[in-house]
Amino acid sequence: MPVSRIAVIGSSNIDLVMKMERLPRPGETVTDAVFLQTYGGKGANQAVAAARAGGNVWLVNCVGDDEMTPRMLESFARDGIHMDYVFKENGCSSGTALVMIGEAGTNYLSVAPGANYLLDPPRIDRAAPLFQQASVCLFQYEIPPITLAYALEKARAAGSLVILNLAPARPLPRESFRAVDILVVNEGEAEFLSGVSVATEGGPERAAEALAALGPRTVIITMGSEGALVTSGILQKRVPSFSVPVVDTTGAGDTFCGALAVALAERSDLETALRFAAAAAALSGTRLGAQPSIPTRLQIDEFLRARATPHGDIVA
Repeated sequence: MPVSRIAVIGSSNIDLVMKMERLPRPGETVTDAVFLQTYGGKGANQAVAAARAGGNVWLVNCVGDDEMTPRMLESFARDGIHMDYVFKENGCSSGTALVMIGEAGTNYLSVAPGANYLLDPPRIDRAAPLFQQASVCLFQYEIPPITLAYALEKARAAGSLVILNLAPARPLPRESFRAVDILVVNEGEAEFLSGVSVATEGGPERAAEALAALGPRTVIITMGSEGALVTSGILQKRVPSFSVPVVDTTGAGDTFCGALAVALAERSDLETALRFAAAAAALSGTRLGAQPSIPTRLQIDEFLRARATPHGDIVA
């Protein structure tokens, strides 16, 4: 049986990372940082995470013609990502992110979208054959709103399982939510979309119910060390996270989404898929950098085996 295809529609960035003991206050300079130049962007991160987790992955994206882009594409190729629908634009740079990482993995990020904002509906139409072949289509929100809304409808019409990680949090037309099978958001994004404070008692559950009312068939709220809350139909369940020493949380959410897409493409049930995704995300948080921190399938499986009890249960 051929391996199911996963289409990731989104952004790619060249990341310039500074790791320091603590983040600076406004107007302050913190010296003695460690510099790392790597690659990121939520779309590319999730594509890399899915590919390393064992997925058969196609990336739909726009890049520029700056001198750093060829090395970024070579990195994607080494991870086995198919780039038939990575469109190169002349006269502009690829997306660029400045990342500052401080204590306990906390971070500041600033992004110049560059070529990412040139991914438009006509280019989505050129990727239509992929939508027809993909079992899972995975989206984020670092592309233009009109493109996201258009591509969600195309993926839904093609019969793919549609996963939307609505990050960063921005308004989206209500009708677009009805094209979504699984909506994945963190606590801040859940609060932005639902208007419900997740910091209160029962807040995550109320936020999830409000998000489900928008139209997605399943809502997942990731809550860091508190695990994840899933609401699907009449089911509402918390899935615990894994306790690990945290170095950098920059790519953890993207790793979660990419690994989740793989598990669902492999026909895992939702709870099993969530544990797999949580393990991948936990491993990514133990290393520096977005894409360098993303684990392989072997590493994820070994991590889960090490956490399994003799009865097969997974210990967080």
